[in-house]
Parts: sequence; C-alpha cells; structure tokens
Amino acid sequence: MTEEPTPRVVAVNRGTEQAAGQGPGRRPQHDALEAWVGRWINTGHMIDDDGNAGATITTSDVYAWAPGGFFIVHSAYGRIGEFDVGGTEVIGWDESRGHYTSHFFDSRGNVTVSSLTARGDTWTYQGDTTRSTVEFSDDHRVQTVLHERMDDAAIYRPSMKVTLLKIE
Repeated sequence: MTEEPTPRVVAVNRGTEQAAGQGPGRRPQHDALEAWVGRWINTGHMIDDDGNAGATITTSDVYAWAPGGFFIVHSAYGRIGEFDVGGTEVIGWDESRGHYTSHFFDSRGNVTVSSLTARGDTWTYQGDTTRSTVEFSDDHRVQTVLHERMDDAAIYRPSMKVTLLKIE
C-alpha cells in the first residue's frame, strides 16, 4: 500500500506541495550537535610563522538550535589583537552528502564552507585552505581548538590555538 501525496511543507522556501510520507526527521547526527549548544568564552592566541604565540584572541561564542532543531547557529564576537572580529556560522548534517557542513560568514565579508567529521569527542573542519580540530573534554564543557591554514606551498601551518569554556 503506497501513501497518497498530501499537501505539506517539504522545504520552507518551496511552500506547500504534494508529497508522500512525513519527510526527514531528526537523526542521531542531529542529536550529536547538542555538544556545541551553549554560551562559551574563547581565549587563545594566533601562532606566527615561527610557531610562537602571537596576538591574543578573546571572543564570546553562542551556539543555539535554529528553528526546527536540525541546524546550529553560531554567533561569535570579539577581538584578535587590536582588531574587532566576529561572524555567523550555520552547522548541520547534510543528508545528501553524508557529512556535516559548516558555512561561516565572517565580519570581513568572507564565506568559508567546510565539511565536518565527528569521531567521538573530536570534530574536524576541512575547508579549501583551512582546517580545524576541535577536542571536546570535561563532559563537553571545554573545547580545545587548533586552527590551521594552507601556506603558498600547500602545507598546513598552525594559525590559532584557542580554548572555549562553556559558561551556560
């Protein structure tokens, strides 16, 4: 017995349409995003080309569920050295690609798209010229993050090391 199509919202930007079934539901991959949710204080430093600590980084980061509970919206505001910085990121499970995806829109007008993989408490972002490794610890109340960027020789070099502490 096949289910008859009925009007429903398949995708919000498409409005209602005739479709069978209930559509996608939450999966364990969505539940795994809960580790990020909360308010965090981020401190750390840039890493110069010689591997030494550079400018100080201090930001306030908020990760919250977007309407529907399928995506995380991350807002960050703070300073890198003397510069005001910030951005908005959207993280979600991309069913069609079979991995997590991040779209980060920074306060300098850049867009960075990364794929994410989760292995236990370690999440790895991979972009075209950047990557980051996030280690969750202390029952998901601490994130230790190493950011790297590709140099002109296509070699990844450390660029930032930060620690985020969950405050609520």
